[in-house]
Amino acid sequence: MRAVIQRVTSASVTVDSEIVGSIDSGLLILLGVGQEDSRDDVIWMAAKLAGLRIFPDEAGKMNLSVKQIQGEVLVVSQFTLYGDCKKGKRPSFVQAAAPQKANTLYEEFVAELTGHGLTVKTGIFQAKMDVALVNDGPVTLIIDSQ
Repeated sequence: MRAVIQRVTSASVTVDSEIVGSIDSGLLILLGVGQEDSRDDVIWMAAKLAGLRIFPDEAGKMNLSVKQIQGEVLVVSQFTLYGDCKKGKRPSFVQAAAPQKANTLYEEFVAELTGHGLTVKTGIFQAKMDVALVNDGPVTLIIDSQ
């Protein structure tokens, strides 16, 4: 399971000209599910991101989690995180999980984050989405459960 995490002051997802998910201060998580991923990856990734201390404390040091700042989370499915560009000019997505498995683990990930006491909004799985964000910092991290 791969995630690109961005600390944001705001983020939203639009599908067919309609905002389907939006947050103020918190995390935008672009989530990719790989063929080898399982429930264990979901649990590990959700715990990691729920406790990730990337928000500034009173001294300006990255020392607080999204939960500690009472932030929100916007999760967007992103199979292209498994794009392999080593050969040729067009990415291969053979390492990405099939849609049914990916959707199941994506939904489990959202539920797991919610179980950590976070307010979680989402995009729409397999929809063409426009993602807008204001990256705070900027702070962007890549985390892989493997």
